[in-house]
Amino acid sequence: MDIIWARRALLSGGWAEDVCVTVDQGRIQNIAVNTPKQGQSVGVLLPAPVNVHSHAFQRAMAGLTEARGPDINDNFWTWRKLMYRFLDQLTPEHIQAITALVQMEMLEAGYATNAEFHYLHHQPGGAPYDNLAEMSGRVAAAADQTGIGLCLLPVLYEFGGCDGRALTAGQIRFGNDFERFAKLHEGAAQAVGHLPDDAIIGVAPHSLRAVSQTDLQQIAETFDTGPIHMHLAEQLAEVDEVQELWGARPVDWALSNLQMDARWCLIHCTQMTAHETTRLAQTGATAGLCPITESNLGDGIFNGTSWVSKGGSLAIGSDSNIRVSLTEELRTLEYSQRLRDNSRAAFATPEHSTGRRLFEAIVKGGARATGRQSGAIEVGCWADLLAVDDASIHLENRTEDTVLDSWIFAGDDRLVRDVWSAGRHVVREGRHINHDAISNTYRTVQRSLMAEI
Repeated sequence: MDIIWARRALLSGGWAEDVCVTVDQGRIQNIAVNTPKQGQSVGVLLPAPVNVHSHAFQRAMAGLTEARGPDINDNFWTWRKLMYRFLDQLTPEHIQAITALVQMEMLEAGYATNAEFHYLHHQPGGAPYDNLAEMSGRVAAAADQTGIGLCLLPVLYEFGGCDGRALTAGQIRFGNDFERFAKLHEGAAQAVGHLPDDAIIGVAPHSLRAVSQTDLQQIAETFDTGPIHMHLAEQLAEVDEVQELWGARPVDWALSNLQMDARWCLIHCTQMTAHETTRLAQTGATAGLCPITESNLGDGIFNGTSWVSKGGSLAIGSDSNIRVSLTEELRTLEYSQRLRDNSRAAFATPEHSTGRRLFEAIVKGGARATGRQSGAIEVGCWADLLAVDDASIHLENRTEDTVLDSWIFAGDDRLVRDVWSAGRHVVREGRHINHDAISNTYRTVQRSLMAEI
């Protein structure tokens, strides 16, 4: 049993002072307010969010794609070609080391959980490993090293486009038919089963362009428990392809053909009309937003203010992991709305400030999108907690919602001092407990990869 005492804490009912949180077997067992100092003392205690969308291996190529390609219209699709060339170098050992580094960075940024949208399944050339779920096992092994909460989302990837064309050389390591994928998923579930009880297995049909209509329609029935994540309406070219070959825009097709509900998390959705935004928000599905990556790849701007006004659930992820920064994701999301609409305090309401509204939305949405019993400091929830340093100059004389506003908009992730994932105290005084060992292993891998590229 652990006791955490906070000078201030954001509880489900609002801000409270002198808060004592008792944690036992990974869950919050008791909360008391106006208590004397005891146990481990922290400044500001908050519920720690889920990083709802990550392709961990792409962290190792961060910074390598910022030069202009030969095409003056360099875009997502030229970036993807470079990504395909890079991933052909990756071994299972590389994947584990890179994933551990990314998970460590997530924890140090304040996330408690990694929802890994994992599609790199096979050997270069496409031959399966002897253990079909070898790469999924490596993601789970990284979570065992770092102590992060894991929601593993093995990805079904069948085709190179909506017309059912064959996978390209760059995609062949991803590919499975539905039957083989079901076996891979079973192996991934076994790997997750060796982790602590808070680990979750879900499923991820990659996108409308990569999975047949028939298989998309049977995903929820075949995998009848756990979250379902899918890329949707990210790129203009994707919208055009789906509309041309399937007769509808991506969101409209999905709404007409898939029984979407709270199990679903739709990633990006940066190319939606106002009508699509309203209809999709009403399904109960969560929008998984990755504002840094969406900015980096020029995806577009999510209809965020409209989405939340219609009751839509939203969560935050780091996708390509070019930057792993919780505060920067939130700033980028808010500022995108301001730039588009020439507004300020876009997500704020008369009751709550921008930071409060955004932060509470993403902690609740991340829990919903992963089926994780977290998202609030409440009895019975997993003890996914983060402590922010209230001695920081950026939080001087700040109270209640202005603490969140100042941390997100004036400070940064360096204010994160401690993080617990299901009660595991893995970040202390701003550093992961295995920071040096994980970093050193990653450095060795990165040197090897750069020598090969």
